[in-house]
Amino acid sequence: MTDDRTGQDMAPAGSRAVERSSDVEQRQISNEARLIRGVFRAAGLAAGTMVRGSQWAVETTYEVTKEITQAALDGESSADIAERTGNALRSIARSALGVTEGSVREIVSYVPTSNGAPQQAPIGIGAPMRSASSAELRRRGDALLARSADVYFTEDVHPAYDRILDELAPDEARILRFMALNGPQPTVDVRTNRPLGIGSELVTGALTSVPEQAGVRYPDRARTYLINLNRLGLTQVSDDPVVLSRYMVLEVQPVVEAALKKAGRAPKIVRKSLRLTEFGSDFCNTCFTIGN
Repeated sequence: MTDDRTGQDMAPAGSRAVERSSDVEQRQISNEARLIRGVFRAAGLAAGTMVRGSQWAVETTYEVTKEITQAALDGESSADIAERTGNALRSIARSALGVTEGSVREIVSYVPTSNGAPQQAPIGIGAPMRSASSAELRRRGDALLARSADVYFTEDVHPAYDRILDELAPDEARILRFMALNGPQPTVDVRTNRPLGIGSELVTGALTSVPEQAGVRYPDRARTYLINLNRLGLTQVSDDPVVLSRYMVLEVQPVVEAALKKAGRAPKIVRKSLRLTEFGSDFCNTCFTIGN
Protein backbone atom coordinates (compact mmCIF):
# COMPACT_ATOMS: atom_id res chain seq x y z
CA MET A 1 0.00 0.00 0.00
CA THR A 2 1.34 3.46 -0.92
CA ASP A 3 0.93 6.67 1.02
CA ASP A 4 -0.35 9.29 -1.53
CA ARG A 5 1.20 12.12 0.49
CA THR A 6 4.74 10.73 0.72
CA GLY A 7 4.86 8.28 -2.16
CA GLN A 8 6.35 5.63 0.21
CA ASP A 9 5.08 2.14 0.82
CA MET A 10 3.12 1.55 4.00
CA ALA A 11 2.97 -1.84 5.68
CA PRO A 12 -0.48 -3.18 6.53
CA ALA A 13 -1.43 -2.42 10.09
CA GLY A 14 -2.57 -6.01 10.63
CA SER A 15 -6.20 -5.09 10.90
CA ARG A 16 -8.99 -4.76 8.40
CA ALA A 17 -9.04 -1.01 9.06
CA VAL A 18 -6.63 -0.58 6.17
CA GLU A 19 -9.02 -2.32 3.80
CA ARG A 20 -11.96 -0.57 2.24
CA SER A 21 -14.31 -1.30 -0.64
CA SER A 22 -14.08 0.42 -4.00
CA ASP A 23 -17.36 2.17 -3.28
CA VAL A 24 -16.03 3.76 -0.07
CA GLU A 25 -12.80 4.76 -1.76
CA GLN A 26 -14.61 6.31 -4.70
CA ARG A 27 -16.91 8.20 -2.34
CA GLN A 28 -13.84 9.55 -0.52
CA ILE A 29 -12.35 10.64 -3.83
CA SER A 30 -15.53 12.46 -4.84
CA ASN A 31 -15.84 14.20 -1.46
CA GLU A 32 -12.22 15.32 -1.50
CA ALA A 33 -12.52 16.54 -5.04
CA ARG A 34 -15.61 18.61 -4.30
CA LEU A 35 -13.94 20.27 -1.33
CA ILE A 36 -10.79 21.17 -3.21
CA ARG A 37 -12.24 21.94 -6.61
CA GLY A 38 -14.00 25.07 -5.36
CA VAL A 39 -10.68 26.46 -4.08
CA PHE A 40 -8.85 25.91 -7.35
CA ARG A 41 -11.64 26.61 -9.83
CA ALA A 42 -10.50 30.22 -10.36
CA ALA A 43 -7.02 28.99 -11.16
CA GLY A 44 -8.34 26.47 -13.66
CA LEU A 45 -10.46 29.02 -15.50
CA ALA A 46 -7.54 31.44 -15.74
CA ALA A 47 -5.31 28.79 -17.31
CA GLY A 48 -7.14 28.67 -20.62
CA THR A 49 -7.56 32.40 -21.15
CA MET A 50 -5.32 35.09 -19.67
CA VAL A 51 -3.45 36.06 -16.51
CA ARG A 52 -5.19 38.73 -14.51
CA GLY A 53 -3.27 41.28 -12.42
CA SER A 54 -5.34 41.04 -9.23
CA GLN A 55 -3.77 39.34 -6.20
CA TRP A 56 -5.51 36.19 -5.07
CA ALA A 57 -6.72 36.10 -1.51
CA VAL A 58 -6.51 32.35 -0.92
CA GLU A 59 -3.03 31.35 0.24
CA THR A 60 -3.20 27.83 -1.14
CA THR A 61 -3.53 29.19 -4.69
CA TYR A 62 -0.18 31.00 -4.54
CA GLU A 63 1.78 28.23 -6.24
CA VAL A 64 -0.83 27.90 -8.99
CA THR A 65 -0.77 31.65 -9.62
CA LYS A 66 3.00 31.62 -9.81
CA GLU A 67 2.99 28.79 -12.35
CA ILE A 68 0.42 30.54 -14.56
CA THR A 69 2.23 33.88 -14.39
CA GLN A 70 5.62 32.38 -15.17
CA ALA A 71 4.21 30.43 -18.10
CA ALA A 72 2.62 33.58 -19.51
CA LEU A 73 5.86 35.53 -19.17
CA ASP A 74 7.70 32.71 -20.96
CA GLY A 75 5.29 33.09 -23.88
CA GLU A 76 3.88 29.59 -23.59
CA SER A 77 0.66 28.63 -25.33
CA SER A 78 -2.59 28.27 -23.43
CA ALA A 79 -2.29 24.49 -23.70
CA ASP A 80 1.14 24.60 -22.03
CA ILE A 81 -0.23 26.93 -19.36
CA ALA A 82 -3.04 24.47 -18.66
CA GLU A 83 -0.55 21.62 -18.35
CA ARG A 84 1.66 23.62 -15.98
CA THR A 85 -1.39 24.56 -13.90
CA GLY A 86 -2.36 20.91 -13.69
CA ASN A 87 1.07 20.01 -12.37
CA ALA A 88 0.81 22.74 -9.74
CA LEU A 89 -2.59 21.47 -8.66
CA ARG A 90 -1.20 17.96 -8.27
CA SER A 91 1.69 19.19 -6.19
CA ILE A 92 -0.49 21.26 -3.84
CA ALA A 93 -3.13 18.58 -3.48
CA ARG A 94 -0.55 15.94 -2.57
CA SER A 95 1.79 17.85 -0.29
CA ALA A 96 -0.42 20.49 1.34
CA LEU A 97 -3.74 18.68 1.52
CA GLY A 98 -2.73 15.02 1.62
CA VAL A 99 -5.37 13.70 -0.75
CA THR A 100 -5.36 10.53 -2.80
CA GLU A 101 -4.24 10.15 -6.38
CA GLY A 102 -7.81 9.50 -7.43
CA SER A 103 -8.88 12.86 -6.03
CA VAL A 104 -6.00 14.59 -7.80
CA ARG A 105 -7.06 13.14 -11.15
CA GLU A 106 -10.67 14.24 -10.60
CA ILE A 107 -9.65 17.77 -9.60
CA VAL A 108 -7.21 18.25 -12.46
CA SER A 109 -9.78 16.97 -14.97
CA TYR A 110 -11.57 20.32 -14.51
CA VAL A 111 -8.63 22.41 -15.72
CA PRO A 112 -9.62 23.95 -19.10
CA THR A 113 -7.74 23.00 -22.25
CA SER A 114 -6.69 25.45 -24.95
CA ASN A 115 -10.20 25.49 -26.46
CA GLY A 116 -11.79 26.32 -23.11
CA ALA A 117 -13.34 22.90 -22.48
CA PRO A 118 -12.52 20.89 -19.36
CA GLN A 119 -9.99 18.11 -19.65
CA GLN A 120 -11.65 14.72 -19.42
CA ALA A 121 -10.05 12.07 -17.30
CA PRO A 122 -8.76 9.17 -19.41
CA ILE A 123 -11.11 6.22 -19.61
CA GLY A 124 -10.04 3.36 -17.45
CA ILE A 125 -8.22 5.36 -14.77
CA GLY A 126 -9.41 4.56 -11.28
CA ALA A 127 -12.68 2.95 -10.30
CA PRO A 128 -15.66 3.67 -12.57
CA MET A 129 -18.09 6.34 -11.39
CA ARG A 130 -21.39 4.81 -10.33
CA SER A 131 -24.72 6.03 -9.08
CA ALA A 132 -25.95 5.25 -5.60
CA SER A 133 -25.65 1.60 -4.62
CA SER A 134 -28.64 -0.51 -3.68
CA ALA A 135 -27.57 -0.30 -0.03
CA GLU A 136 -27.53 3.50 -0.20
CA LEU A 137 -30.95 3.58 -1.85
CA ARG A 138 -32.29 1.23 0.81
CA ARG A 139 -30.86 3.45 3.56
CA ARG A 140 -32.55 6.53 2.09
CA GLY A 141 -35.83 4.68 1.64
CA ASP A 142 -35.80 3.49 5.24
CA ALA A 143 -35.06 7.05 6.37
CA LEU A 144 -38.18 8.25 4.54
CA LEU A 145 -40.27 5.58 6.24
CA ALA A 146 -38.82 6.57 9.59
CA ARG A 147 -39.75 10.21 9.04
CA SER A 148 -43.25 9.21 7.98
CA ALA A 149 -43.68 7.51 11.35
CA ASP A 150 -42.30 10.49 13.26
CA VAL A 151 -45.23 12.48 14.62
CA TYR A 152 -42.97 15.49 15.17
CA PHE A 153 -41.76 15.63 11.57
CA THR A 154 -43.52 18.25 9.43
CA GLU A 155 -43.18 19.07 5.75
CA ASP A 156 -44.83 22.25 4.48
CA VAL A 157 -44.68 21.51 0.75
CA HIS A 158 -43.89 18.59 -1.51
CA PRO A 159 -40.08 18.23 -1.80
CA ALA A 160 -40.33 17.91 -5.59
CA TYR A 161 -41.54 21.50 -6.01
CA ASP A 162 -38.08 22.95 -5.45
CA ARG A 163 -36.57 20.72 -8.14
CA ILE A 164 -39.44 21.38 -10.57
CA LEU A 165 -38.92 25.14 -10.37
CA ASP A 166 -35.33 24.60 -11.49
CA GLU A 167 -36.57 22.65 -14.52
CA LEU A 168 -39.12 25.21 -15.72
CA ALA A 169 -38.54 27.86 -18.36
CA PRO A 170 -40.01 31.32 -17.64
CA ASP A 171 -42.46 30.82 -20.51
CA GLU A 172 -43.61 27.55 -18.96
CA ALA A 173 -44.36 29.39 -15.73
CA ARG A 174 -46.55 31.78 -17.74
CA ILE A 175 -48.43 28.81 -19.24
CA LEU A 176 -49.04 27.32 -15.81
CA ARG A 177 -50.29 30.61 -14.37
CA PHE A 178 -52.60 31.11 -17.37
CA MET A 179 -54.12 27.67 -16.90
CA ALA A 180 -54.45 28.14 -13.15
CA LEU A 181 -56.43 31.31 -13.82
CA ASN A 182 -58.50 30.13 -16.78
CA GLY A 183 -59.02 26.42 -16.25
CA PRO A 184 -59.06 23.65 -18.90
CA GLN A 185 -58.28 24.74 -22.46
CA PRO A 186 -59.34 23.30 -25.84
CA THR A 187 -56.94 21.06 -27.71
CA VAL A 188 -57.44 18.91 -30.82
CA ASP A 189 -55.96 15.88 -32.52
CA VAL A 190 -55.95 15.78 -36.32
CA ARG A 191 -56.32 12.30 -37.83
CA THR A 192 -56.78 10.86 -41.28
CA ASN A 193 -60.36 9.87 -42.05
CA ARG A 194 -61.14 6.22 -42.78
CA PRO A 195 -64.46 4.36 -42.99
CA LEU A 196 -65.67 3.48 -39.49
CA GLY A 197 -62.38 4.90 -38.18
CA ILE A 198 -60.52 1.70 -39.07
CA GLY A 199 -56.95 2.49 -40.06
CA SER A 200 -57.21 6.14 -39.08
CA GLU A 201 -53.76 7.59 -38.33
CA LEU A 202 -52.78 10.45 -36.05
CA VAL A 203 -51.28 13.33 -38.03
CA THR A 204 -50.67 15.78 -35.18
CA GLY A 205 -51.88 15.55 -31.60
CA ALA A 206 -52.53 17.95 -28.75
CA LEU A 207 -52.74 21.10 -30.86
CA THR A 208 -53.58 24.11 -28.72
CA SER A 209 -53.15 27.86 -28.63
CA VAL A 210 -52.48 27.99 -24.87
CA PRO A 211 -48.83 29.12 -25.16
CA GLU A 212 -49.77 32.01 -27.44
CA GLN A 213 -52.68 32.98 -25.19
CA ALA A 214 -50.36 32.92 -22.20
CA GLY A 215 -48.07 35.38 -23.99
CA VAL A 216 -44.92 33.27 -24.17
CA ARG A 217 -41.80 35.02 -25.39
CA TYR A 218 -40.71 32.20 -27.70
CA PRO A 219 -43.79 30.83 -29.52
CA ASP A 220 -41.64 28.54 -31.66
CA ARG A 221 -40.87 26.53 -28.51
CA ALA A 222 -44.54 26.03 -27.62
CA ARG A 223 -44.56 22.28 -28.30
CA THR A 224 -41.40 21.79 -26.26
CA TYR A 225 -42.93 23.73 -23.36
CA LEU A 226 -46.05 21.57 -23.35
CA ILE A 227 -44.01 18.36 -23.53
CA ASN A 228 -41.92 19.41 -20.54
CA LEU A 229 -44.97 20.36 -18.48
CA ASN A 230 -46.46 16.96 -19.19
CA ARG A 231 -43.16 15.26 -18.33
CA LEU A 232 -43.13 16.98 -14.95
CA GLY A 233 -46.66 15.78 -14.24
CA LEU A 234 -48.11 19.30 -14.15
CA THR A 235 -50.45 19.09 -17.15
CA GLN A 236 -52.31 16.38 -19.01
CA VAL A 237 -54.45 15.97 -22.12
CA SER A 238 -57.93 14.74 -21.26
CA ASP A 239 -60.48 13.11 -23.54
CA ASP A 240 -63.15 15.30 -21.94
CA PRO A 241 -63.81 18.31 -24.21
CA VAL A 242 -64.63 21.83 -23.09
CA VAL A 243 -67.51 23.93 -24.43
CA LEU A 244 -67.84 23.36 -28.19
CA SER A 245 -67.80 27.05 -29.09
CA ARG A 246 -64.25 27.38 -27.69
CA TYR A 247 -62.88 25.17 -30.47
CA MET A 248 -63.93 27.54 -33.25
CA VAL A 249 -61.01 29.91 -32.73
CA LEU A 250 -58.50 27.08 -32.28
CA GLU A 251 -59.48 25.19 -35.43
CA VAL A 252 -58.74 28.17 -37.70
CA GLN A 253 -55.23 28.65 -36.31
CA PRO A 254 -52.39 28.14 -38.87
CA VAL A 255 -50.93 25.15 -37.02
CA VAL A 256 -54.26 23.32 -37.10
CA GLU A 257 -54.94 24.24 -40.72
CA ALA A 258 -51.50 22.91 -41.70
CA ALA A 259 -52.24 19.60 -39.95
CA LEU A 260 -55.65 19.36 -41.66
CA LYS A 261 -54.03 19.87 -45.04
CA LYS A 262 -51.45 17.20 -44.28
CA ALA A 263 -54.17 14.74 -43.27
CA GLY A 264 -55.58 14.73 -46.79
CA ARG A 265 -59.18 14.49 -47.90
CA ALA A 266 -61.91 14.92 -45.25
CA PRO A 267 -59.61 14.88 -42.20
CA LYS A 268 -60.99 14.07 -38.79
CA ILE A 269 -60.73 16.40 -35.78
CA VAL A 270 -60.85 14.89 -32.28
CA ARG A 271 -61.66 17.50 -29.65
CA LYS A 272 -59.98 17.14 -26.25
CA SER A 273 -58.80 19.43 -23.46
CA LEU A 274 -55.55 20.46 -21.80
CA ARG A 275 -55.78 20.56 -18.00
CA LEU A 276 -53.66 20.97 -14.93
CA THR A 277 -53.25 17.77 -12.98
CA GLU A 278 -54.12 17.82 -9.29
CA PHE A 279 -50.40 17.85 -8.64
CA GLY A 280 -49.98 20.75 -11.09
CA SER A 281 -52.82 22.71 -9.53
CA ASP A 282 -51.31 22.39 -6.06
CA PHE A 283 -47.89 23.29 -7.47
CA CYS A 284 -49.27 26.51 -8.99
CA ASN A 285 -51.11 27.51 -5.83
CA THR A 286 -47.98 26.87 -3.78
CA CYS A 287 -45.28 28.37 -6.00
CA PHE A 288 -47.02 31.24 -7.84
CA THR A 289 -49.00 34.28 -6.83
CA ILE A 290 -52.27 33.58 -8.64
CA GLY A 291 -54.65 36.41 -9.44
CA ASN A 292 -54.22 40.16 -9.01
